[in-house]
Amino acid sequence: MTDKSEDSAAIIERLVSSYGVTSQRALASSLGVPPNNVSSWVQRNSVPGSAVIKCALDTGADLRWLMTGKFENSNFEVGKSKVSGRALYEQIQASGGKPILRRMLDAYGLRTQKELGDLLDISTATISTWVRREYFPGDAVVACALDTGVSLLWLATGQGNPGNPDAVSYEQTFSSIPRISIASGELVEVGSWICDPSFIPVDVSSARLVERDNSAWLVDFGQIVIGNGKWLLSIDGVHEIYSVARIPGKKIIVSNSHYNFECSVENVLCLGKVRKVIQLE
Repeated sequence: MTDKSEDSAAIIERLVSSYGVTSQRALASSLGVPPNNVSSWVQRNSVPGSAVIKCALDTGADLRWLMTGKFENSNFEVGKSKVSGRALYEQIQASGGKPILRRMLDAYGLRTQKELGDLLDISTATISTWVRREYFPGDAVVACALDTGVSLLWLATGQGNPGNPDAVSYEQTFSSIPRISIASGELVEVGSWICDPSFIPVDVSSARLVERDNSAWLVDFGQIVIGNGKWLLSIDGVHEIYSVARIPGKKIIVSNSHYNFECSVENVLCLGKVRKVIQLE
């Protein structure tokens, strides 16, 4: 939510003005929220950041003006959004969790959740809740956009270019990671895989796409200490994705769709941990 020191009634008036409507009910319709939400914002003296962001992206209004009533250099990309209205609002809400955290870290030039929490004076537990619940932290996004000057469209939705609103760089918009195929137990490099950077968890240090038949896995080759979960293992030189459960005595239970056996941790070579499972058509 917006800073309590700001006059929420004034912010709402600027939202009304930006949409070109004349009532709180019409504003609620433009924002795609129930009519009584707007009146409750006035009563609580707090306007959700997501509503301000949606208005800026919908109308092209200057974000800083919407928040403070003062005009400065806008960081909004006029006309770059491919969707608007309710569809845009839903896209913003769907951008919560890890994707929005990744873009905020990149915007500030930070690496960890703790650094971001220290900067914004937000607990790491709160940031972890954003990720776990796939929550869109509208107030933090507003602060980040005003702090860093990055594109609000890019920060809120991932569209466009974070710096230059007039050009979208392919390399800046997408990530390329090595692509590896399991063929007869061997790992074979088959080029690269292009994906949205937000698809890769922020704590993955060495991402690879590993595929076999119609299945694929995002594997972190930087994590090789075996625990419970799915892992890329080499057993007697044969590579495969296995589900692993640790048991006492430095032993593990290894299984996949064909095998289930128990062995010592020293009997296998761990190449990386599976972070995401991808079903291919």
